[in-house]
Amino acid sequence: MRIGVPRELKAGEDRVALTPAAAHALVADGHSVLVEAGAGTGSGFADADYREAGGEIGDANAAWAADLVAKVKEPLPEEYRFFRPGLVLFTFLHLAPAPGLTAALAASGVVALALETIQRPDGSLPLLAPMSEIAGRMAVQVGSYFLQSPHGGRGVLPGGVPGVAPARVAIIGGGTVGRGAARIAVGLGARVTLLDTNLDRLRDVDERFGGRVETLVSQPYTVAAATADADLVVGAVLLPGARAPHVVTAAMVSRMRRGSVIVDVAVDQGGCVETCDHATSHRRPTYMRHGVVHYAVANMPGAVPRTATEALSGATLPFVRRLAADGWRAAAAADPALARGVNVAAGVIVCEPVARAQGLSWRAIGDLP
Repeated sequence: MRIGVPRELKAGEDRVALTPAAAHALVADGHSVLVEAGAGTGSGFADADYREAGGEIGDANAAWAADLVAKVKEPLPEEYRFFRPGLVLFTFLHLAPAPGLTAALAASGVVALALETIQRPDGSLPLLAPMSEIAGRMAVQVGSYFLQSPHGGRGVLPGGVPGVAPARVAIIGGGTVGRGAARIAVGLGARVTLLDTNLDRLRDVDERFGGRVETLVSQPYTVAAATADADLVVGAVLLPGARAPHVVTAAMVSRMRRGSVIVDVAVDQGGCVETCDHATSHRRPTYMRHGVVHYAVANMPGAVPRTATEALSGATLPFVRRLAADGWRAAAAADPALARGVNVAAGVIVCEPVARAQGLSWRAIGDLP
């Protein structure tokens, strides 16, 4: 099979879908890998590295002409011209809040697999997890940066100093992002509160951090109290494939301290903070609402592309090999986790959460012609 790797066009996105090592593995399997010139530069991989691994270098047209296109982020409107029947697209899509992209994929006949909805029977998300780990750890780092007064923050040091209380960090959600954020916040010496609706998750967090993280059941009352008391709020709510619910309301934000910071990691799914109503970029990452700094970058791991690319490529390679060897239908039939990754096929939405988020009809993948 021909596998294409286009260069990412999203602002501030320097990741690439496959490392040279992954390309080498695919070539060894008997496939051809065509990488757009410069696609790996931002992650520290030169075109020569891909050639040495057995790949080919070409332009965007050549990369998109492949049977299977592996990307990192959702296609931008200027890339829709590459859509065509029979193309298999394997990338993060986050379609729930993106009706325009959903319509373009359906109209073109592309088979679109979203990395973020590939889900094992135990509920784990093997391809989203490595990026969530990075985003969770980054959330507290960037939040701490913007807590500094030159960047609009209230001038609080996360760990405090002897005689001065540390910052208070409230984390909304106890999944992979939330646990990663808690790890960094605890390491910095902050006072950390984590809220989730799942008691088993809260027990796990309590045991994992030896009681150094206060855990609370997430309810409007507890969320309002925790955010009002926080210097930094990390939004880490995820409903796989669906639009994120507004757990932190605008009224809650209005009661936060002036100069406090919100980092909404869920912004790529519509945001779990009501006032995070649009995504920002690494070039202009923040804006102010109610005197609170809002950080709403939708591709946070793109700021650490070398780490993120190696982590993502390592996780996706087994799935890419399966798709290339068997084709998407057979691969999805053999692997229920991969089947849940198919969002659009044959002009039809086959991911129920995406369809429900947009008020559209959907069809089960097994019912496709």
